[in-house]
Amino acid sequence: MRMIKAAALFAIGIGMGSTLFASEPKYKLFWKETFRGREINDRYWSKIPRGGSDWNRHMSDESSLYEVKRGKLVLRGKVNNGISPQDTARYITGGVYTKDKQTLTYGKVEVKAKLQAAQGAWPAIWLLPAEGKWPNAGEIDIMERLNRDAFAYQTVHSYYTYVLKETENPPHGGKGAINPEGYNVYAVEILPDSLVFSINGNHTFTYPRVQTDKKGQYPFGTPFYLLVDMQIEGSWVGKANPKDYPVEMKIDWVKFYSLDEGE
Repeated sequence: MRMIKAAALFAIGIGMGSTLFASEPKYKLFWKETFRGREINDRYWSKIPRGGSDWNRHMSDESSLYEVKRGKLVLRGKVNNGISPQDTARYITGGVYTKDKQTLTYGKVEVKAKLQAAQGAWPAIWLLPAEGKWPNAGEIDIMERLNRDAFAYQTVHSYYTYVLKETENPPHGGKGAINPEGYNVYAVEILPDSLVFSINGNHTFTYPRVQTDKKGQYPFGTPFYLLVDMQIEGSWVGKANPKDYPVEMKIDWVKFYSLDEGE
């Protein structure tokens, strides 16, 4: 969730349309969140605290940024015009994660979401490691959408890509078309030899494990947790237009699948 060179993000990965497995991997659903209650289920989710990075510098626990309604989780971004008077941030955003509550090692993550557009809006669905420091332990961006784009970015970060700047061997990101006005399903498969990304079932790119003497090319194979958050402004997305706000993202469901033991 850092500033990324656009050229690297537009690259199409190696192995289009298939994984590096000899046969198609098989998965078993082990967790499904459908937001059927009236509140966020704190057995699995926590509100993301504020931090000093672009992506989390507007995070807030303000109640109006969060809603569970009609089987959907709604996360909002707002201009802080007196909504949270004790907060000096110009914008406030809502975000949740499964840190210390639900993780996945090898398997598949799918999230069905609808993204409202706005200048400076930067909603994201992504994975971070339960242990280890960034970027060495890796990051998997399942979806990032900027402003009013009709496509989403999907990206891999690690010591190899971020510190060593090895973003083209192999390409560490791709993008895929979305329905800007409706729901889309964003997914990643985490396998021992590759990460396989898709949008609405359409393969976008594959990030493979490759042979290299350089450090940290494929730090995947440890537990990762999920983050879903509305974000506003930053060095990548640019400035927001206050007239476009409030803005929201709706999450219909989340699914975690484990890799079948036979694989």
